[in-house]
Amino acid sequence: MLVLSRQRDESIIIGENIVITVVDIRGDKVRLGIQAPTEIPVHRQEVYEAIQREQGKAPSVEGTIIEATLNKFPNRRASKPAG
Repeated sequence: MLVLSRQRDESIIIGENIVITVVDIRGDKVRLGIQAPTEIPVHRQEVYEAIQREQGKAPSVEGTIIEATLNKFPNRRASKPAG
């Protein structure tokens, strides 16, 4: 996993057409703005997992590994973003 540090109003670019910008930081919550082509779905993780369950698909192995890793560090786990 690539880990980057950004401050408010700073961005990262993925590929040629996805831009993620730190819009606001309040306490332990970060608001992100995401610019991506409409054909690329963008979901919060919990929404994506709910969609997968509704479609009868099990969570990906990658998602399971990430969840297991996050559970090892409960005090470092990010809060779910509002929205």
